[in-house]
Amino acid sequence: MSTRGSGGRTNGMLPQTKICQFKLVLLGDMAVGKSSLVLRFVKGQFDEFQETTIGAAFLAQSVCLDDTTVKFEIWDTAGQERYHSLAPMYYRGAQAAIVVFDITKPETFDRAKAWVKELQRQASPNIVIALAGNKADLAEKRLVEYEEAQTYAEDTGLLFMETSAKTAMNVNELFLAIAKKMPKTDTQNPTHAARHRGVNLQDPDAHSNRACCGGGN
Repeated sequence: MSTRGSGGRTNGMLPQTKICQFKLVLLGDMAVGKSSLVLRFVKGQFDEFQETTIGAAFLAQSVCLDDTTVKFEIWDTAGQERYHSLAPMYYRGAQAAIVVFDITKPETFDRAKAWVKELQRQASPNIVIALAGNKADLAEKRLVEYEEAQTYAEDTGLLFMETSAKTAMNVNELFLAIAKKMPKTDTQNPTHAARHRGVNLQDPDAHSNRACCGGGN
């Protein structure tokens, strides 16, 4: 016989919460760290020698926001130019996008601006776009100033953070900021969604091996 107490855990199940599911796509030039950001967010890991993405990779992760569980279906797209024509296939129908550039390579910032224009022209009208200035751990080699990127983001209505997949700086915070911007409409059955694992981003020490909002296995 199971009991449902306030704040208690029952077989690792979550209390009933609103479940929202969103498609999120990562775009940006090759070698800016898109896959590393996703790996850090989903698995809490960093691989110095991350393999180049071919086409796109798919991962999923959930975050807890007050009484809402936000599940991201994440499409990590390849940055090579030869895969550009495939990008619309992945950002079509996406409710959120993270456009990534490398703060040590100004040409990747220019490319990020081109991606933002394309999204604003061709993606869903209400898409939430975040700009990530990645590799903030290499600040001594910086060639894109924080103020320049922030001003651009403000002028174009984007979320903006500098991130480091290597040190985990602002990675969880970026996804949390996106989650806060998403419409909170229940899209899954709570009892089914309670089985989806996730990370509570309001806990600074949270890792993806904890079930969302503190439920465990």
